[in-house]
Amino acid sequence: MSNPSFSVELFPPKDEAGEERMWLATAQFQEVKPDFISVTYGAGGSTRDRTVRIASELTARTGIPTIAHLTCVGSTRRELEEILDQYQEAGIQTILALRGDPVGGPSSPWVSTAGGFDHADQLVELAMKRGDFKVGVAAFPDGHPASHGDLEKDIDVLLKKESFGASFATTQFFFEAQAWISLVDSLKKKNSKLDVFAGILPVTSMKQLTRIAQLGGAAIPKHIEKAFAEVADNETAVRELGIEIATSLCRELITAEVPGLHFYSMNSAQATLEIIKDVGLR
Repeated sequence: MSNPSFSVELFPPKDEAGEERMWLATAQFQEVKPDFISVTYGAGGSTRDRTVRIASELTARTGIPTIAHLTCVGSTRRELEEILDQYQEAGIQTILALRGDPVGGPSSPWVSTAGGFDHADQLVELAMKRGDFKVGVAAFPDGHPASHGDLEKDIDVLLKKESFGASFATTQFFFEAQAWISLVDSLKKKNSKLDVFAGILPVTSMKQLTRIAQLGGAAIPKHIEKAFAEVADNETAVRELGIEIATSLCRELITAEVPGLHFYSMNSAQATLEIIKDVGLR
């Protein structure tokens, strides 16, 4: 049985009230000492400046290692270099290098930026050259939307990122442990040394589940859709079911010796805290 790391993801809020909620969640997470906290960009790079500021403040306020996201969306190479320099000045040592989602979400057409990058491997290469960073990338147990089911293509893309210096991957959220197991097995067969942290999203509302289905970034198994449909009119039951499904997934992944569980917290701590206590991470 493995003893995986525990980490959480936060996103930069759009207003002061949202930022208060984020810092409240941060304080709650601080009590259980995550191994790291990651900070996202918004869709289309829309919260870039807030990402830089909040990632820097997190590092200073909490002392917890902060992983700052960096995406290709809407940025020139020069702008990306400036952001990397800001991260380094703030004491951030780890970057998650992502192509990033277009404004319309992961299934929307990619729009290039003049003087910028179109692929995350270019960003990995830049980050490795620009500063003394550890660099992570994204992985997709259910397949990247742009790959249209070609999982071998996804493996090749990950291997290319590793060849440029990436040392770990964090997955998109998923709902069945076998998807993560298959991804890791495929990488090992190609002699990859990437640590693949499993992304976990505790679904706590039907609105959230509908949004997942619309974006198409992760496959929702039919039995899970059915289970949520049966309790759709009861908010408390939906939340309890989401936590139960995520807890079961975490237990399966721990048995499969996952190196880390990374929770998409949606800037709320309670569901994640319940799960990590249930599975014995803290």
